Amino acid sequence: MNNNPLTSISPIDGRYANATKELSNYFSEYALIKYRLNVEVEYFIFLAEKKFFKLDAKQKQQLREIVSSFSLEDAQQIKDTEKITNHDVKAVEYFLKSKLDALKIDYLKEWIHFGLTSQDINNTAVPMIWKDAIELEYLPAILNLQQHLYKLAKEWADVPMLARTHGQPASPTRLGKELMVFVERIENQIQLFSYIPFSGKFGGATGNFNAHHVAFPKYNWIKFANELLEDKLGLQRQQYTTQIEHYDTLAAHFDAIKRLNTILIDLSKDIWSYVSVDYFKQKTKKGEVGSSAMPHKVNPIDFENAEGNLGIANAILEHLSAKLPVSRLQRDLTDSTVLRNIGVPMAHTIIAIKSIEKGLEKLILNEPKLKADLEANWAVVAEAIQTVLRRENYPTPYEALKELTRGAVIDKKAIQQFISKLKVSKVIKDELKRITPQNYVGM
Repeated sequence: MNNNPLTSISPIDGRYANATKELSNYFSEYALIKYRLNVEVEYFIFLAEKKFFKLDAKQKQQLREIVSSFSLEDAQQIKDTEKITNHDVKAVEYFLKSKLDALKIDYLKEWIHFGLTSQDINNTAVPMIWKDAIELEYLPAILNLQQHLYKLAKEWADVPMLARTHGQPASPTRLGKELMVFVERIENQIQLFSYIPFSGKFGGATGNFNAHHVAFPKYNWIKFANELLEDKLGLQRQQYTTQIEHYDTLAAHFDAIKRLNTILIDLSKDIWSYVSVDYFKQKTKKGEVGSSAMPHKVNPIDFENAEGNLGIANAILEHLSAKLPVSRLQRDLTDSTVLRNIGVPMAHTIIAIKSIEKGLEKLILNEPKLKADLEANWAVVAEAIQTVLRRENYPTPYEALKELTRGAVIDKKAIQQFISKLKVSKVIKDELKRITPQNYVGM
């Protein structure tokens, strides 16, 4: 079959292709080859800058243009070579060497991939991919969602709402404040996320620069590699590694995203619940169908979609963070196939974030319903009354309110009558009678 969204195995490239198409710039096979090529080119140029051989400014520019102009045809050429080599990184090396012929610097071919193992390329290319995807796609998406929630929180800051603890009516709150809970939680996790570095491995076949050192034993290759990764590639170099990086910081990123996703699952479930009790109506779109059988329905499908995709993302993130830091001795190959899937949980996460954004745009506040729920639950002011009575040293106020309210249907009249019978001053009675479910919302 032709490559078509309708024939894709994964909904990432099928049903949700429009929501995830930007991610192909980072997580596709084409993107991985391009990032590998970039590492090879920058390493080659850095060797020249460190006086191992000469390159003029024009030649450096031409080399970098090989990366900037890298095309699908170039990628296919490399994949065709890989069919012969059965080694993906070696195919990139051969491609770059062929480019030196055109630049008339073929005498420098053997400096391409000098002293390296494939993991020096993979374990720099993949972290660079991850860093770009996080900084250019994921963080903007989660921050935009946070700002959307903040905007709604401000808009609904003074809307009183019945709280529910254990699913039961509880001390009233404000709708805006409840959204601020999620704004703060997201902010805290992003802050923790920012402390985790983007790191990579660069040190030869077993992490000791064996090949580099035997060729140039007096050269400080550790300093060279630190400068290459930090100054040229934007990564923090891991100082002690096996053939592969230890993936601990990458695992920490996965766990951080997993925590953020868990917060978004919590948000989606809460908004779904508010829709279910009619606190929100949803904007309708001409021609849309909510149910194939029930014409009246407008389902909160965006939040359900988000919850499902976040669950899939977290399941994969859990595996990634648990698996990648574990490798037999100096390396096995299990990390290679697993690493090719890091875009999958990112895609499901982006799909979910976009679904939540879409769902939030549809929400219409149903204030009459919120007010009706508060009016129907006067028992929630019992906490307020007994607390003021405690302040006044009134005997056993909690027990008195408990006897009045527990399991009973309490309305405004019942509360007012209870207050009138209290043996307190008129000033205190007036104070208590001013307390309503609508204004007992705290700070």
